[in-house]
Amino acid sequence: MTVVQHRSPFTALLVGGLLAASLTACAGDDGGKASDTAGSAATTAAATAAATAPAANPMADPAADRATAGQPFGAACAAVPKDGAGSFAGMAADPVATAASHNPLLSTLVTAVTKAGLVDTLNSAKDITVFAPTDDAFAKLPKKDLDAVLADKEKLTRILTYHVVPQRLSPAALTGAHKTLETHEVTATGSAPDFTVNGSAKVLCGNVQTANATVYIVDTVLMPAS
Repeated sequence: MTVVQHRSPFTALLVGGLLAASLTACAGDDGGKASDTAGSAATTAAATAAATAPAANPMADPAADRATAGQPFGAACAAVPKDGAGSFAGMAADPVATAASHNPLLSTLVTAVTKAGLVDTLNSAKDITVFAPTDDAFAKLPKKDLDAVLADKEKLTRILTYHVVPQRLSPAALTGAHKTLETHEVTATGSAPDFTVNGSAKVLCGNVQTANATVYIVDTVLMPAS
């Protein structure tokens, strides 16, 4: 004999409700896990980005930045006129000996170049680098010795041409040994903005451009080997 079970409407409604509640709970668990996973991934990505991002350097040297950007750098650059023939823009338009004559730091050098008869030589040279001693650099020499050098054209020419390298040297290429017009080498050490030439001459204002030269103003007269 077959037994037929009859469910009341109330029983069917109860079973349906329990099933729906169970499905909703399962769905809620999966959604929570997905949300947690997404949040964890976002946090990890943010932490990785923060760890690998370049940190700002509050100690960055503006002079080094200027050298890297191809601009004049150094404390003595502040003494260069802001406009006119003696300014950086004005010097860039003139050949090097003429440009130096407009720079208030280089009057003794200009006198020496004139006495040695090198004005035309330097102005007509192509793509050179000049280490230019300041007036104070010449003043370090005993007056008797300076007067003797200025009176000796041959010796003066040797000293001045020792300050000239027959190629333009950017700050990035300055470090190292470089043969001069005098034939002996000068050696620059350091990095922008702190360069030293031949172990003692400090670059006070570097990467100054003229029409035919790159100039590094130094605080000491360079002397070639005897």
